[in-house]
Amino acid sequence: IQAAERRLFRDGQEVHLSGREWAVLDCLLRRPGSVVSKGRIEHALYSFNSEFESNTVEVYVSRLRKKIGGDRIATVRGSGYRLVVT
Repeated sequence: IQAAERRLFRDGQEVHLSGREWAVLDCLLRRPGSVVSKGRIEHALYSFNSEFESNTVEVYVSRLRKKIGGDRIATVRGSGYRLVVT
C-alpha cells in the first residue's frame, strides 16, 4: 500500500480503488490493528455528499475485502472493523 500516492498492489498487480473505497481504507490505515467504529467510517464517507443506506459501510468493506483479500479486514462484532496487520 502506497497511501500517499493512493496506490495499492496485490500480488504485484496494481488494484484500482474508488474514492469511497480509499476513504474506508484510509480510516483503517490510520489505526492499523485497532478497531475503527462503523460511525467513524460513515463520517469519512459523508464527505462524498450522497445519500446513505443502512448498509453502505458493509458494502464498501465487502468490496475492499474482495480487492485486498478477505482476511485483511476483520469484523469486530458490535464494535466495527479492524485492519489486520502481519
